[in-house]
Amino acid sequence: MKKITPVQLPVSILKEGKKFIAYSPALDLSTSGKTYNEAKKRFTEIVDIFFEEIDKKKVVEESLKDLGWTKAQASWQPPVIISQELEAVNVPAI
Repeated sequence: MKKITPVQLPVSILKEGKKFIAYSPALDLSTSGKTYNEAKKRFTEIVDIFFEEIDKKKVVEESLKDLGWTKAQASWQPPVIISQELEAVNVPAI
């Protein structure tokens, strides 16, 4: 696999019950772990696997464009998160 310039990838870490979830909208990938650090480590691993697979299938450009990435000169840039906010919504009570 050709190496690309490192980019800053937005990753959210959520806690659901006893698990930690690592998610990035820039790749639409997520994974979980029993601890915060395990979730981060597993996320790094799944990102590596993702890029290895799309490179092996020769669909890097197509895949990244579908995810909203842009190519600037010889490197790719993920979509930029402009805002992450809390919004009040109505949820039916049980």
